[in-house]
Amino acid sequence: MTALGDRGPVVVVGGGPAGALLAILLARHGHHVDVYESRPDLRRADIGSGRSINLALATRGIAALDAIDVMDRVEEITIPMRGRMVHLDDGATNFQPYGLHDSDIVHSVSRNALNAILLDAAEETGRISLHFEMRCRSVDFDASTARFTNAFDQIVDVGFGTIFGADGANSPVRGSMLQVNGGRFREDVLEHGYRELTIPANPDGSHRLDPHALHIWPAGGFMVIALPNPAGDFTATIFLPHTSNDGPSFASLETRDEVESFFAEHFADFAPLVPDLVDDFFDGPVGDMSTIHVQGWSWADQAVLVGDAAHGIVPFHGQGMNAAMESGLVLDQHIRDRPLDLAAAFAAYEAGRRPDADAIGDMALQNYIEMRSDVVDPDYLLKRELSLELEKRHPDRFAARYGMVMFHTMGYAEAETRARRQSRVLDQLTARARSIDDIDWDLAGALVSILDPLP
Repeated sequence: MTALGDRGPVVVVGGGPAGALLAILLARHGHHVDVYESRPDLRRADIGSGRSINLALATRGIAALDAIDVMDRVEEITIPMRGRMVHLDDGATNFQPYGLHDSDIVHSVSRNALNAILLDAAEETGRISLHFEMRCRSVDFDASTARFTNAFDQIVDVGFGTIFGADGANSPVRGSMLQVNGGRFREDVLEHGYRELTIPANPDGSHRLDPHALHIWPAGGFMVIALPNPAGDFTATIFLPHTSNDGPSFASLETRDEVESFFAEHFADFAPLVPDLVDDFFDGPVGDMSTIHVQGWSWADQAVLVGDAAHGIVPFHGQGMNAAMESGLVLDQHIRDRPLDLAAAFAAYEAGRRPDADAIGDMALQNYIEMRSDVVDPDYLLKRELSLELEKRHPDRFAARYGMVMFHTMGYAEAETRARRQSRVLDQLTARARSIDDIDWDLAGALVSILDPLP
């Protein structure tokens, strides 16, 4: 049996939010930690956004940031969003609050700004060395070395005792590890992609839309969303099929006229918000989205995966970063629970966390359908209204699925199971109801009383 640091250097591959946070947690065990990041130091070089989707910070991520004492700094760069602002075809809007309580909010945050705070906090520990422009290529577990290429494309071999793979959905650490641990990998690529657009601020720096909402323009099989930024602008994202035989797709939008006609037909009230819309549309590549499934998150006491390397998900529940940081927190607790047996700690981490990862992966896909079409469906809206009313009347036994994911820290798998049971309650209560006034509240109380108490 070995403890952290017994075999040699502690190495984290990946200096994004998940890797930086994990490094801080590991440094608190009293060991020096080396972090290797493929990109330049984003605090000193303009590396761009990577055309990545804006991050939504919720309770699980906040809990992880609180654990390393940086949430007060992060809060200064966030904008609270209290619900969804659904933009309807006739130009009207419908605000749908996330929950019942003032604390039921999701924070819009820049990935790079958050990452910079975490890198600063890592350096402040005095126990973490950050190595930038070091791209991992492979890991040799027999020799306990990881091979990198640096900014000059030179090969650099780095020795390690324990290596933590926080190196994203295309993780080289995972690739090498699965060759020795007999694990399995599957990537379910979504047939839809995304492109980012920018809604600029008003001339006076104010937001053109309500800054305390996530804005959605649903269109059935596709959608546009927009998240606020502190500078007064919004990061907007269009989600659309890559190809389609019976509707719009990125493949069908290849000319200026095609793009202009598409937005005029489907997003007429959105288009005026984006000057030079067509140029902005063609400015960046179409991003891909996928769900990552891995069986075999670790190898003996030498290596373990965290974040997207183990459980990448699509972005539609705003939980990718939150899940990744929560996984770091969970992994750290398992190491603390078994300080003298890293291999057992890693195995227990996967056994307990993988069902949660599978659950949030499924729920993220379900939430895409909800956002792009259900948010304007009368049946969905009635069930949503009823769900919040049941939560108000029975707060110890009923919580809306979205709230269980975003504003609780119960396991994702438990939230998914509870949501399925609650869905049957909602189906039964709304079977003959056209409005909330038609609900049989005595039956509702009886059905909810059968549910297990909330943790």
